[in-house]
Amino acid sequence: MTNETYQRFVDRYESGQLPWNDELPPPEVIDIVPKLPPGRALDLGCGYGRTAIYLAKHGWTADGVDYVPQAIARAKEIAAAAGVGSETNFYVSSASAPEPCVGPYDLAVDIGCMHSFPEPQLIEYRDSLKQLLRPGATYLLFAHLRDDEPTERPHGILDHQIDSLFSDGFSLDHVEVGSTQVEDRPPWRSAWYWFKKS
Repeated sequence: MTNETYQRFVDRYESGQLPWNDELPPPEVIDIVPKLPPGRALDLGCGYGRTAIYLAKHGWTADGVDYVPQAIARAKEIAAAAGVGSETNFYVSSASAPEPCVGPYDLAVDIGCMHSFPEPQLIEYRDSLKQLLRPGATYLLFAHLRDDEPTERPHGILDHQIDSLFSDGFSLDHVEVGSTQVEDRPPWRSAWYWFKKS
């Protein structure tokens, strides 16, 4: 990720303009919790930790990573206030190579993080997941999709990039394609992916 992208996210957290920040994780995360036995979870690009904290409240131990220090500091505060500080760990780290994290994990969740990575970082991200997830683990991904080839500042990832990236080491259980409205921008095509680690 570029320095410009990093600074854009830092500015967002400092200004409080966080359209992705809600108290609860998306329904797709909430729906998966009763279907899986509690284990170890990894929240990639965790922001204020809503997914990790929700999972911890439901019997999981969860690690969250985000490369914005302000986000991690706040995630720790929220987890402590929610009474799950001892069931969660939050680290300042890139989601593409979360070095502080040690597997194996039973679940990884990415809600709109990897879709902004350039190609080399996507490969690093996939390889990290292959190392960190146990066989049979669930990987739940939300991504903004685009139909065109890369531009100077593309938003989202091409469908075939996801297919190609996770063709080795993962099997796709299910995908739901829809659209996402953020602030006053036109809707973006987006999708949820449910993968299993081979």
